[in-house]
Amino acid sequence: MATSRTARAWLAQPHEAEAIAALLVAFRNHMGSDRPSDNAFLASVERLLEDRETEFLLAAPDDDSPPAGVLQLRFRFSVWKAAPDAWLEDLFVAERARRAGVADALVALALEHAQARRAKRIELDCNERNAGALALYERHGFSPRSKGSEGRDLFLGRPLG
Repeated sequence: MATSRTARAWLAQPHEAEAIAALLVAFRNHMGSDRPSDNAFLASVERLLEDRETEFLLAAPDDDSPPAGVLQLRFRFSVWKAAPDAWLEDLFVAERARRAGVADALVALALEHAQARRAKRIELDCNERNAGALALYERHGFSPRSKGSEGRDLFLGRPLG
């Protein structure tokens, strides 16, 4: 378990699937979307909780509060590192718990878990207009030059179907 200020973070357990899904639905709503459905989120969370390459981390602003933040951490093997890579995704903190150290506790625990699994790198994507998130990640040592090359590393994607 990681602690930041009074916030605490922990590895979510299967019985916490509904809490995870509820936070992800709140994230979806925050982003102005209505897809996937609430039921699809729950089904996906339940499936991913069974995947040993995926972890959900939860956090609360204090010991007496329910989960108010979630982070999904995924692992994959890298041929370039001959070791696991970690991918930090879906970090969200409910509005009621923002500025209470919840996001810091989640990122700190994600870094601990990645190191414990001997990952050689942890990466994420973040919108360049999200100044608060960028400041959070920079505080934890993230950089647009994580691959050690000149220039910024860019995350690219495209929809399929």
